[in-house]
Amino acid sequence: MAVGVKDVAAAAGVSVGTVSNVLNRPDRVSARTAQRVQKVIDELGFVRNDAARQLRAGRSRSIGLVVPDIGNPFFAEVARGAEDRAADAGMTVLLGNSDESDARQNAHLELFREQRVNGVLLTPASDDLTSLRRFASGGMPVVLVDREVDEQSFPSVSVDDVEGGRLAVQHLLASGRRRIAFVSGPRSVHQVADRLRGAELAVAEAAGATLEIVERSSLTVLEGRAAGELLVAREVQDRPDAVFAANDLLAVGLLQAFSFGSGIRVPEDIAMVGYDDIDFASAAVVPLSSVRQPARLLGWTGVDLLLKELEGAGYDRRVRFQPELVARDSSGG
Repeated sequence: MAVGVKDVAAAAGVSVGTVSNVLNRPDRVSARTAQRVQKVIDELGFVRNDAARQLRAGRSRSIGLVVPDIGNPFFAEVARGAEDRAADAGMTVLLGNSDESDARQNAHLELFREQRVNGVLLTPASDDLTSLRRFASGGMPVVLVDREVDEQSFPSVSVDDVEGGRLAVQHLLASGRRRIAFVSGPRSVHQVADRLRGAELAVAEAAGATLEIVERSSLTVLEGRAAGELLVAREVQDRPDAVFAANDLLAVGLLQAFSFGSGIRVPEDIAMVGYDDIDFASAAVVPLSSVRQPARLLGWTGVDLLLKELEGAGYDRRVRFQPELVARDSSGG
């Protein structure tokens, strides 16, 4: 049977209120009494009922975080940054994976509401923010991470993905490449659309350059490998001479398809640039050039914005970081 507050009070010879003060307001209890109560707590193995405390207080010590794909190392780093900042504030992070599904995202939001979290960090599963606005209108603070919207309804921290796409393709064009392929996930994903827009802007400025779009169903290594196999199956003259992948997972899959007996050399035949600069990028069979965005800093800043929102302090509700191109062997260094 679980040990309760009454058991601790009886064993320590104090009132239930004194035990509560030791747990929640130790400054109201003498050091001697607090020491005696703590000794009993340790001996009995008492664990406070935090759920009950949260119900009384109306909020918890937790923050919700919903990302599209926790299997993507980029979002794992975002979560790590959020946990670091939350820990500084004495809070924890509850993680949800939407799998780019509005239904799953909304289920996580409802669970977080029931858990009475302090607020939610979220990378939207789609452009439809209707349910998110309804959720926020109930008094739950929401900060968008890796996403910015035109309206001012949500604080946000993001990276300029249009600029990132432009940097990637400008780099490929500067090495003399002209037949560029953009291997993407669904263009309904906001970040993918922005990176494509940046690629289009770069190609439009280069005489004789073309941009082909190879769209895949998701941003995974398997989908990258499938895209690579399609390119390998083409006649040599029909292949692109450079590929910009919408993220590093796609790029790693492409490298696998090119490396396993296809006869395609990277970067000699096809130069490549990915996006995110995850740890796998520098460790790939051909070290991968990539557009770096500060994943951990995105999570850290998201929690920081949420804390300022809770405090009601004045602050810049939009933070946008600039991406950085990291050139490695896959594009000629």
